[in-house]
Amino acid sequence: MNDNQFEVTVNLTNQKVLFAGVSKSNPERPIAFDYLPPLGDGQGYRGLELLLMSFTGCVSTAIVYLLRKMGKTISSFKVNAKGIRREQPLSIQKIRLEVILESKDARDSDIQSAIKQAEELSPVWTMLKDNVEVIIEYKIIVI
Repeated sequence: MNDNQFEVTVNLTNQKVLFAGVSKSNPERPIAFDYLPPLGDGQGYRGLELLLMSFTGCVSTAIVYLLRKMGKTISSFKVNAKGIRREQPLSIQKIRLEVILESKDARDSDIQSAIKQAEELSPVWTMLKDNVEVIIEYKIIVI
């Protein structure tokens, strides 16, 4: 498999809509996804939660990479994400990220630059950019 393609497999595991998904690169690490009752049993992530998780992970990866490229020390990095759902069509309308960074040397201008660059670097953000409002707030804890 080359770097331009990736594969996942999704298998139905019950009589409702509980699925187990694995990627070809991580076949031993399944992800359960489901829907709320009565359609499902609520035993896994919903699709929009997985999309929010993917977005948050991708943006976090970009920001951490960019801060480290600037030579900044990252002692801790955490992101709380909230998605606001749109009903028609069912989708994510808005994403709000709260970035909490612990660093001895990162400053406001550093994280602002990293966020701005991440918007262009993150493939998931690029895909969502024209359809989802993204608000990112941050807090730097100087240690």
